[in-house]
Amino acid sequence: MHSSRILIAEDHYVSRHLLERNLTNWGFQVVTAENGAKAAEILESDDAPSLAILDWMMPEMDGVEVCTRVRRNPARPYIYLLLLTAKSQKEEIAAGLEAGADDYVIKPFDPDELRARLKVGQRVVDLERTLAKRITDLEMAIDDVQKLKRLLPICMYCKSIRDDGDYWHQIDSYIHEHTGTDFSHGVCPACMDMVRRGTMK
Repeated sequence: MHSSRILIAEDHYVSRHLLERNLTNWGFQVVTAENGAKAAEILESDDAPSLAILDWMMPEMDGVEVCTRVRRNPARPYIYLLLLTAKSQKEEIAAGLEAGADDYVIKPFDPDELRARLKVGQRVVDLERTLAKRITDLEMAIDDVQKLKRLLPICMYCKSIRDDGDYWHQIDSYIHEHTGTDFSHGVCPACMDMVRRGTMK
C-alpha cells in the first residue's frame, strides 16, 4: 500500500472535482466517494488507500462516523484520516479528533496548507508501514531462533539433523533453510593439525 493513494469523500461535485484536480497535480492517485457510506466501504476494503480526506457533512454517514468506523479495526493497516470541515469551534474539532481523525482543514481550504498537511500524513503512513515490517521481520527472526533452540536429533557420525518429518539434512542446509544464514567452510587449527599428523578420523 503506497502513501500516494488517497480517498476524497465529498458529496459536493464542484468541491470534489477541485480537490481531485489539486491532488492529481501533486502526484496523488485519487479515489473518490460521494457519500460517507461509500467512503467507509472503500476504507475497509483490502485495497484501501492509505490517506483519506473526509468531508465532515455528507449524506448517509458523516466524516466523523467514517472515522469511528475505520478505527474500530486496529488490526488493519493504518489509514491517515483528514477531516475537511466548515466547523471551527474547538469542541467540534476535538470531537472529530477523538473519533479517530488525525488532522483537519477548515473550509474554504488553502491549497498550500492542505498539501503540507498531506505531506505530514504521508510521513506518518510511511513510518507506520516501516515499523510494521520491522516488527514482522523481528517476529520471524524470533521464531527462527526458537526453532533452533529446540532439542534437535543429530547424527553422531555425519552431523546431519533430523527434522520433524523424520528427514535428515546436512546441518548447514538445515540452518540456512530456517534462518537464511549461509556458511563458509574452513578448517580450524586443531583439525588442521590432526590432518597433518594423519590422526583425523
